[in-house]
Amino acid sequence: MSRLKGFISQLFAPANSLEASSDESLLARYREGDGAAFEILYTRHRQGLYRFLLGLSGSAERAEEVYQETWLSLIRSGSQPQGRATFRTWLYQIARNRLIDHWRKHGAHQPLHDSYDEQAHALADDASDPEQLLSLSRDNQRLEAALQMLPADQREVFLLRAYSDLDLPQIATLTETPLETVKSRLRYAQQKLRRLLAEEVLT
Repeated sequence: MSRLKGFISQLFAPANSLEASSDESLLARYREGDGAAFEILYTRHRQGLYRFLLGLSGSAERAEEVYQETWLSLIRSGSQPQGRATFRTWLYQIARNRLIDHWRKHGAHQPLHDSYDEQAHALADDASDPEQLLSLSRDNQRLEAALQMLPADQREVFLLRAYSDLDLPQIATLTETPLETVKSRLRYAQQKLRRLLAEEVLT
């Protein structure tokens, strides 16, 4: 009887109850055939994921291709986030892997593998919150130009923090980078972006 009551309650649950579900619950429901659950997942993450790929790849065409490959990988795969990984971390890991695969496939330079002396390029000014820095730019084109001036590893951490809503330990796990290194990359990225965008405002 309790199972029947649970089923009936789901049938007559308010429409917005699905909207309030966690990413992990939505993924589980999608795996069981609930297309509406996938639609909510896609709507929830599409903008941030695309902006991350656009900023990291520096190419709208490449970002669009990898973006589609990421969602197709999720659709075709029956896998789930493993261990303590969240859906969000898992999704961005898929996207990152697809981008690296794309670089390899096309024989492109893979900037994430470059070494970079962060201490040598550190700036003296204080860092700002990523969202505050994004709001300094007058338009997306100039923001993208400023982002492309960052070393790739710093740009990746900044984009993940700004667009994915992941915390620093999650970013460290995703990028397989020590937490303190992630913190320093974010700090230096913020410092340089703040200077670049401040110069933009003054010109």
